[in-house]
Amino acid sequence: MSPWFPSAFRALAALSALSAVDGYFHHTHAECRYSSEDLKDTEFIGRYVFNKLEYLRYNSTMNKFIGYTEHGVKNAERHNKEGAAERQHANVDGYCKVNAANYFKSILWHKVEPTVEVTTVKASSERHTTKLQCSAYDFYPEGIKLKWLRSGVEVKDGVTATEELYDGDWYHQIHSYLEFTPQSGETIECQVEHSSLKQPKTYKWDPSLPEGERNKVIIGTSGLVLGLVFSIAGLVYYKKKSTGRILVPSS
Repeated sequence: MSPWFPSAFRALAALSALSAVDGYFHHTHAECRYSSEDLKDTEFIGRYVFNKLEYLRYNSTMNKFIGYTEHGVKNAERHNKEGAAERQHANVDGYCKVNAANYFKSILWHKVEPTVEVTTVKASSERHTTKLQCSAYDFYPEGIKLKWLRSGVEVKDGVTATEELYDGDWYHQIHSYLEFTPQSGETIECQVEHSSLKQPKTYKWDPSLPEGERNKVIIGTSGLVLGLVFSIAGLVYYKKKSTGRILVPSS
């Protein structure tokens, strides 16, 4: 699965300056545009804004300055004649592509394998006796597929799922459910496909006992063993006390 890449990306960086003398506001804005990972269509835009009005712009595709006001037109002509456009064009490689490569490496190409759990939950349908939940947590990026397999064959009947849920910390989670009636000798697996995995990974359901019932058995067994230990200890103590006692006949 290839990494997700939106149809259009825009990376922005801006530097603003404010004159405190007479309240004038001057803003410069550097903008990089690219829509593919090979960065062949990278474009650098330099905007110059005075009091919220853009008066001058540099466009690397045209490789020239463009004026939008009388003052901007004069400055555009001067910059183009003096070679400032060529100096601005160097930002395509020196600024845009360098930062885009860092972005790809640290964010876009970063992948985290999901943590997957297959558990038994309470069935909500009268047609089937068993309901399973396959949960994938903490994966990045989004774009994951969960399948249910019964003895190696994909199951679609009785399957529901949530949307991919954003955790708010870059990671995502998703949950898929299968309602069915188990058959003797079959295996039930949840198959996960994600860009962090070289190939789909399967997680087998253990039908031995639901987690809640397993905990009850463990607690009950522990209590029984503990009670037996106390009973044996009491019996030993009673025997020892009995052997040391002298019986006196009553008159």
